[in-house]
Amino acid sequence: MTSEDKRKHQRIPSLNLSYICLDENNNIVKQGMGRTLNISESGILLETQFAIELEYLVIMTIALQEDLLEIKGKPIHAKANEAGKFEVGIEFLEPDQDSIQLLKNFIAKYDSYSL
Repeated sequence: MTSEDKRKHQRIPSLNLSYICLDENNNIVKQGMGRTLNISESGILLETQFAIELEYLVIMTIALQEDLLEIKGKPIHAKANEAGKFEVGIEFLEPDQDSIQLLKNFIAKYDSYSL
């Protein structure tokens, strides 16, 4: 991360995941598979085939090597990309300590491979 970067946590490339979008009444309104463009301790940039509206709650299941992490998030920005897909920045909501530790371990392993 450069000194110019305003992000709180380092972003790393990641894997595919499944997601479910819930409305304000916790009804499933959309579900699908996405590809993570990057991931950090505090959020994820997700590429999807369909737009995810900012008012939805998103529940994601992320494969981090041998571990599966189920985590909630709130979309904070979304845009269509040049490939006709959608990029959605999702902030993790209330991750528990085990989830945070799993993310930290994954990021640390990734860093050690990229040196």
